[in-house]
Amino acid sequence: MIATKTLKQQILNLIEDSEKKLSPSAIENILSSELHIQRKAIRTALTGLVSDAELEYTYIFGSSYVEKSFSRPVKISSSVVVKPYNMTYPADDADFSPNIIIDIFPGASFGSGEHPTTRLSVQGIEYALKDRNLISDFKGSTMLDIGTGSGILAIAALKFGIQTGIGLDTDPCSVSEAKKNAQINDLAGRLRISDASASMDGSFSLITANLRFPDIMKLFPVIADNAGANAPVILSGIRPEEKKSVLARYTTDGFQCLMTSEEKNWSCLVLQKKGIQ
Repeated sequence: MIATKTLKQQILNLIEDSEKKLSPSAIENILSSELHIQRKAIRTALTGLVSDAELEYTYIFGSSYVEKSFSRPVKISSSVVVKPYNMTYPADDADFSPNIIIDIFPGASFGSGEHPTTRLSVQGIEYALKDRNLISDFKGSTMLDIGTGSGILAIAALKFGIQTGIGLDTDPCSVSEAKKNAQINDLAGRLRISDASASMDGSFSLITANLRFPDIMKLFPVIADNAGANAPVILSGIRPEEKKSVLARYTTDGFQCLMTSEEKNWSCLVLQKKGIQ
C-alpha cells in the first residue's frame, strides 16, 4: 500500500501538472487506473490535503473541482508576491520582502501564482525588466499579454514599470476576472482587457504568452509583427521536449534567446526581437 505522504504528493503533482481543472472523481480515475491505487485511499488523502489547507474545493458552473489553495501569500519570484485581494500582507515577514505585491481575486481563470508556468513567466518578466534592464526607459512603453487569464502577467509587467498594457483572452470569464484584478491593483486606467478578437495593431515594448505549444507556434507571425525593436518576449506553457521546436521557429527569423528556465517539467523562454525598426 502506498504511503499517505507519497499519495498526497502525487495528488499535488497531478493537480499542478494538469492543463485543466480536475474534479475529485477525475483525480480518483487517473490515480486508480494509472497507479492502481484504491479509491478509498485517494479520497482519504484528498480530504487530508483539504484539511491541511493545501487544497480547496471550488465550484464553477455547477461542477466541483479540487485546486491548490489560494489562502495565503505566495512568493513567485525574488521581487513578487501574489496574495488574495482581501488578505492583509505581512509586511514585517522577513521571508516575504518583495518590491511588488499583486492582489488576485480568486476565480475560475488561470493565474494565481501557484502553477509553474505562471511563476516562470513572472520570473521571466523580472529577468527582462529588472535584472537585464532590456527596457531602459519606460516612458511610453506598452505590453501585450496574449491569453491573459487572470491578468497576472500584465499586472506584474505594469508594476515593474511598463506604462500601459493590453490583455487578450478568448474566455469571457477570464476577460471579466482580469478586468476585476486590474481594478483591485489600481491599474484599470493603464491595463485594457479585451476579447482576443480585438485589434493588436501596434509596436509593443514587451509581449508575454503563457500558452500551450500549438498556440505558441501558431502565434509566431502575430508576435513577430507586434514586437517592437529589441522588445523582450516571454513564452511559457512549453514542455522541455517542445523547447527545441519553439526556439527553432522563433530564433531562425527575428528573435534571439536570452534565457531558458524550467520547473516541474515546464519551460519558459525569454527572447528579444533583433534589430532596429
